[in-house]
Amino acid sequence: MHFSVTILGNNSALPAHGRHPTSQVVTFHDRVYLVDCGEGTQMQMSEYKIRRSRIRHIFISHLHGDHWLGLPGLINSYGLQSRKEPLHIFAPGPLEELIRLQMDCVNTMLPFELNFLPLEPGSTGIILEEEDLCVTAFPTDHRIPCFGFKFQEVHKKRKLLPQKAQEYGIPASFYNALQKGEDYRNRKGEIIHNEWVTEKPVRAKNYVFCADTRYDERLLPYITGCDLIYHETTYLHDQLEKAKARYHSTSIQAATLAHKAGAKRLLIGHFSSKYEDLGPFLAECLPVFPATELAMEGTTYII
Repeated sequence: MHFSVTILGNNSALPAHGRHPTSQVVTFHDRVYLVDCGEGTQMQMSEYKIRRSRIRHIFISHLHGDHWLGLPGLINSYGLQSRKEPLHIFAPGPLEELIRLQMDCVNTMLPFELNFLPLEPGSTGIILEEEDLCVTAFPTDHRIPCFGFKFQEVHKKRKLLPQKAQEYGIPASFYNALQKGEDYRNRKGEIIHNEWVTEKPVRAKNYVFCADTRYDERLLPYITGCDLIYHETTYLHDQLEKAKARYHSTSIQAATLAHKAGAKRLLIGHFSSKYEDLGPFLAECLPVFPATELAMEGTTYII
């Protein structure tokens, strides 16, 4: 099983110092999910060999341009490549009007179905539910409606112990039922209890993208115990007041929230273009939360 996130853009509003606006892809098995789509996303996909044809779902956190302005170009490219598969976009409602207007102005005709699924301001809950993965949206504290996204692995089946099952004479045709938690009754009428031949499912892993936000402990229910959290760190901590006024977070604030959440790992990104050297961000986070890493473009982080 492969569950990972690859960073395509780790900068805030302006491209600078070779860094790009926010964009990343979450890979789960052979599926690819795009989270935000700042300028340059297509070029970054090509640079880092991301198979964009596998993208079926796109999640846009909010409508500040550095988080979605790469989307019209990506949609247009899909059209030029004669894409046939539907594309589903989860985003604040007004994005559909913005995209449709651009398409109408240039008479764009797409060969695939383009579906917009609006995220209502302040709403929370599961927005995508697949057999083995679900995605939850939740509000963050930003200047305009903004959402974070939690990617949660789903384990419905128990872990089968084949050798034990064979010892009890359980036929392979019943293995699927065992994984669903059923007991087995043999020809003698004896019950082979499920827990004798199976184990609890492997703990489900998860990844949380926190998007743009001020320090906000209301996020804790969504990130507590998470395997990997991405949290913005637009400023170093000496710019605390500026961060608060601009609805952003500092390095130490991100690390503090990860610590309070009991998270396993923290990725920090969305760096202000005023900083060329990112080392101080890590230096400020590590004393508070040692399992902190810089979200570096082109790097894939296994969850």
